[in-house]
Parts: sequence; C-alpha cells; structure tokens
Amino acid sequence: MHMQNTFIPELRSIERPETPSIGFIFSNGKILLAPENPENPLPDLSINPFNQINLQRLLSIGFWNNNPCVAAELPDDAEIPAPFQWLPLRQSFAVLGEIAFSIAGRAHHMQHWDRTHRFCGSCGAPFPAELTTNVKICSRCDASHFPTLSPAVIVAVTRGNEILLARSARFRNAKMFSVLAGFVEPGETLESAVAREVYEETRISVENIRYFGSQPWPFPNALMIGFTATYADGEIDLADDELVEAGWFSAKNMPHLSQPPSIARKLIDHFLAENGVV
Repeated sequence: MHMQNTFIPELRSIERPETPSIGFIFSNGKILLAPENPENPLPDLSINPFNQINLQRLLSIGFWNNNPCVAAELPDDAEIPAPFQWLPLRQSFAVLGEIAFSIAGRAHHMQHWDRTHRFCGSCGAPFPAELTTNVKICSRCDASHFPTLSPAVIVAVTRGNEILLARSARFRNAKMFSVLAGFVEPGETLESAVAREVYEETRISVENIRYFGSQPWPFPNALMIGFTATYADGEIDLADDELVEAGWFSAKNMPHLSQPPSIARKLIDHFLAENGVV
C-alpha cells in the first residue's frame, strides 16, 4: 500500500462504520486480505458486502492519513466474500507492507486485550462491554487496567566474523535458526536481561551490549527490543530445553533463517551487511 506514514492512535468501541473505514478483520490469528489486490488489500467496512456481514467486537484503533482504521472479528464459520481470504498475520507482511503490518499488529493486540480482559483482575467485577479509551477502570474497586505489553530482548551475538544462531524447540521441524531472545524479568535492566538470556540458553557470556532497535510483536502482546553484543567467554552448552541446536555461523555459511519483517531477521541482515554479504 503506497501511503504516507501518518498514524494517530485511539481506542474505543464503535457501531458499524458508515464512512469509508480500513478494516482489520481477524479470526484465530488470521487476517482477512485480498492478496491479489496489493494496492488495496484491506476491506472497506462501510460498503457491501462488509456493511452486511456480522462483524464483532468493532474497535476504532486510530487514523491512517485521516482514514479511520477499525479492528473487528468474524466468527469461524462466516462466509468470506471473494477475492478476500484468511492469511496468518505473521505471513501478511508481503501483502501489507511495513506500515499497514504495524497497524494490523496494533489492531490484533487491542482485540486480544479487549477479549481476554473482560473482568477486573483485582475484584472480579465485569467491565462494561463498550470501550471509551485505552484503559479499563473497574466500577466496583476503581482499579485501572491498561493493555498488556510484555517487553522481550533479542540479541545478535558476534565473535569476530561469526554470529551465534540457534534453533528453538518450538520450530523443531522447521530447521529455522535465529538470534537469541527472551522476556525481561522484574527488576532487570534490558542489558542485564540480554546477558542473562544468552548465558541461560547457551552458557556464553557477552559484553559490549548495544541497543539496535525495537519492534512491536503482537503475538499476542510483546515488544521486541533488539541489541547487538560481542562474545566474551564460554563454550556453547544448551543448558535447558528451549533450544535444540546452536552454533557459530559465518556470513557465507548461514543456515535456514527467520523471515522478514522480524527484528530477528533485521539483526541478522545487519550482521550480513557488515560482513559484505547483503
């Protein structure tokens, strides 16, 4: 989609849109797109057939170049109009592009939060069905509940002209390698989380930890914070069951890698570029 990067966020429940609205429609981690129409892959919810479909949990999530953006859900058994089809959100980047993919991530994140936080976590009272802002305030105990955001660090560790890559037990059959990552623990700095995660998973100690960049990762609510680091000491020892394989790889001898647009791949591509491959 060829549009400028101007997005103004908001969050509120709405009725069915009557003006042109960009629709981010989800069902079980999939998004409804028209892949064969790359200029306009997202539906307009104000026109037929989408103004007739039984959309659920409609949320206004903001404005993209003054165009309203609406998140919605569809039942699993809903009839899908051609040429639209369900596509896993993780695989939608090639169709959406970076900006729309980011907005889709926000839409999915907010839908998940609204669906899974229907009761106050302090006293158990139900929240009102309608959202008016990005906070749910309990009418019984006055507790405030904001959208969940889980910070995680991800790091490219280098040793000379080699990079440390590992294969997760979650992708045992995919043979896909990536850089190391893990969630930040309470009381940790981001840098100490980097050092801890690398050591816990591989028994490698690192130094020269430097910030690289960040990326929202709404599966369902992570914020990935990327770093680079250099090898300090140790030999690879897979100390827990999170990894099934790890090793040092040169730029000219890379395994099967994680795919764009993840920050993991951006870290790897940065390493490749510094070593004259990309």
